[in-house]
Amino acid sequence: MVWGSRRSHTVNTHVSDRQADRQTDRQTDRQGVHYFTCSNPSGGSFVRPGKASFGVDYLTAVQSLYVIDAEEVTSAEINISTRKLEWGRIKDRSFETLPTLLLGNHEVNGAGEDGEIRKTTPHVQFLDLGGTLMSSWEDVAAITKQLESLHTLQLNNNRLSLPSSPSTLCQAFLSLKVLALNSCDLTWTQILECAPMWPKLEDLFVEENNITELQRPVGVLQCLKNLNLSHNALQQDSLLSIAALPRLEQLTLLETGLSDIRFDDVPPGSVTSMFPALKVLNVDQNNITEWSVVDELSKLPGLVQFCCRGNRLASSDGNPRTANQLIIAKLGNLQVLNSCEITSDERRGAELDYIKMFGLDWLKTGASAAFTSTHPRYLTLIDKYGAPEEGELKKPVPFALKNQLLKIQFVFPDDVERKPIEKKLPASMEVQKVKGLLYRLLKVPAADLKLAYSSPKMEGTEFEIDSDLKTLQFYSIEDGDQMIVRWS
Repeated sequence: MVWGSRRSHTVNTHVSDRQADRQTDRQTDRQGVHYFTCSNPSGGSFVRPGKASFGVDYLTAVQSLYVIDAEEVTSAEINISTRKLEWGRIKDRSFETLPTLLLGNHEVNGAGEDGEIRKTTPHVQFLDLGGTLMSSWEDVAAITKQLESLHTLQLNNNRLSLPSSPSTLCQAFLSLKVLALNSCDLTWTQILECAPMWPKLEDLFVEENNITELQRPVGVLQCLKNLNLSHNALQQDSLLSIAALPRLEQLTLLETGLSDIRFDDVPPGSVTSMFPALKVLNVDQNNITEWSVVDELSKLPGLVQFCCRGNRLASSDGNPRTANQLIIAKLGNLQVLNSCEITSDERRGAELDYIKMFGLDWLKTGASAAFTSTHPRYLTLIDKYGAPEEGELKKPVPFALKNQLLKIQFVFPDDVERKPIEKKLPASMEVQKVKGLLYRLLKVPAADLKLAYSSPKMEGTEFEIDSDLKTLQFYSIEDGDQMIVRWS
């Protein structure tokens, strides 16, 4: 069960209908007024009372779902984001020993008789109540106040009415560290209204809600370390409203429409006071196109992991590999990019290439304000590696064909008995012709061949060759690179 991923809506229709009914604005006047409003403005349904299920209490659901016999689960494991809960061996096969209860998408409607939960399932640490018939936070609190060891609670796909006095319910959530409220139709304002209930919360997942404008959490969420706001249409400027959270280490903003990030409290090359503890940032599948965003992120002193797949950050040569090198060079403390660890050799190669790539501009303008604002790490890299010389920065003039030949080593990782083959190929050679050459060597149809390449500069990293009509030069394949050949 992965909390950071997008969850499908699998709540039964009759369950969601009843939840919608419980949140309707009922009126007592019978003279032509609406008695309720559906959550979907274009539809609703009526169910005969005899055919509707009004659910069961917590313990009834537990007893019906967790009838344990000798042949059933003796060892199980549940993954929750980066956390792991082990069921272990249940020797006495009693509810009292269960650390985990998964009641999601079952018709739980409340706590039942007061005190019975504490007696029956006292050691529950992780509880899933997603997609149930719970209708209010008071109902949830009636359950959780009896689970003193509870640190992880999942309430995805529920519609819970807001509590009239959230602070009075905080005793029911004193041990809670992880909370998932994905797809609950909540605004950020409503989340802040509820936040006094969770004084020790560290991980909050609120994907696919109705969150657009963020406000600053004042006196709440101060222990928060991990926040996932993915799949919410966020307003650009409001992101900085959460920048003062003192312990926030991980922020996930996948598919939020983000196009810009700016820390205007300090000039380029300086350290911002915003997001003081942030280490991990995920902005996958957004609308980021400007390299200035990456330069702004270099102001975050603790940023060590960054994901930005599915954006339109492009280098001048259009090569994704070059774009990754630019990110590495611009973010000096980065250790992991797009879930791949950055090696010391990879960083050195990226930074040296960055110096050469923009060396002519630096020699022309010097350390001008315009240059340093666009390349705030450039002077730091010069201090690290030395200033570039004009001779090594001159752009190459056209040269003879023999000097354009690339020495490529073909390797076959899926065929350990086949020895590597070394060939000299022109940089202008198209991939489809390379496949034709391999067909003659291997007798494997070109359509079955899958190619990638690796470079000594970025050892351990493979780059996919995904177009037969592009040239080796397009992929920036260099002399001495390896081409990795696989086939189906």
